[in-house]
Amino acid sequence: MFFFWGDPYCYSKSSRKEMRQRKLEFLKSMRDNLEARLSGLNASIETIERQLRDENNA
Repeated sequence: MFFFWGDPYCYSKSSRKEMRQRKLEFLKSMRDNLEARLSGLNASIETIERQLRDENNA
């Protein structure tokens, strides 16, 4: 569990909405970072697979 957005039991109802908004933004930024890293990994895998095919065809 991530506790970067604070303790959920210490907030009023109006603050809970703000806490959830911060949590949502944090999780979206984590997702975006992971998507970028995954794209880089996929590109590296494709490059190595292409190089191996080229070596086998040469």
